[in-house]
Amino acid sequence: MPDSTPPHLDSVAKKIIEHLQADGRSSYASIGKSVGLSEAAVRNRVQKLSDSGLLQVVAVTDPLKLGFHRQALIGIRCTGDTEALADQLSQSPEIDYVVLTAGSFDILIEVVCEDDDHLLQILNHKVRVHTSVTATETLVYLKLVKQQYNWGTR
Repeated sequence: MPDSTPPHLDSVAKKIIEHLQADGRSSYASIGKSVGLSEAAVRNRVQKLSDSGLLQVVAVTDPLKLGFHRQALIGIRCTGDTEALADQLSQSPEIDYVVLTAGSFDILIEVVCEDDDHLLQILNHKVRVHTSVTATETLVYLKLVKQQYNWGTR
């Protein structure tokens, strides 16, 4: 379980994170040369950042190249406990993003689907099946223009 106290991010920690954001496979030795630390010191810092829950190194895939040709953002209006519904929705593997919101929608979810039929199946059998859902609005992605993961270092 991650430590609830976030680590202090000094300029060196931010540079380490920037290197990993650019290439998560960068060696500790090459990062160390760039930031002026030993390989062991970089490894230690990365471990602390990981243990704190601040940093997670993952592989990001392109859904289109994996056969998922439809992505959509679905706005959900509901009654009752929005956190409970969000927890239930987050159990579905097709739903990759769940956030509670203020405004027109109570919950926003992002789905990655094979095609429009798959999207319809998710809407009818994973989302609208919940009795607390009163309305949905689906925003189909036509083209992804920008997606980045470099928060907090610049």
